[in-house]
Amino acid sequence: MKHKQAQPDTGETSVRNTRNTGPGRLLIAVYGVFAISATARAGYQILTKFSEAPLAYLLSAFAALVYVVATVSLAKAGTTWFKVSVAAVLVELAGVLVVGTLSILDSVQFPHETVWSLFGRGYGFIPLLLPILGLVWLYRRRPSAAHATRAKAAQ
Repeated sequence: MKHKQAQPDTGETSVRNTRNTGPGRLLIAVYGVFAISATARAGYQILTKFSEAPLAYLLSAFAALVYVVATVSLAKAGTTWFKVSVAAVLVELAGVLVVGTLSILDSVQFPHETVWSLFGRGYGFIPLLLPILGLVWLYRRRPSAAHATRAKAAQ
């Protein structure tokens, strides 16, 4: 009988990534589309008409960054990437709620729509639904409690 040499559990390599399988692939693809479209929109807005609505266009750029981080972190394995995913999706949800509310209450600051304006109305409200679906998916695919205990014991 051969004995394998024990490898330290770093908490990263031993976690099987189930976030990017099945419906997770569709979620990552949608995040990727939003990352590309929000980046292109924000870039165009900032380069061509920044003085018309600077706050709105900077928020569009921030939304694009959040979508890029969410896309990458959802596709990567490991507990650290899982935590980054949760943080990015929570920031996205907060952003949609705050910007959506502000765009209704203070429309002067939002003369042009952003990805998150009016809770994502210009994108079929997908920006409002996406983080909710993302959080549900992440909750269902969270690292197991047993793995977390092993990872802490190894540190």
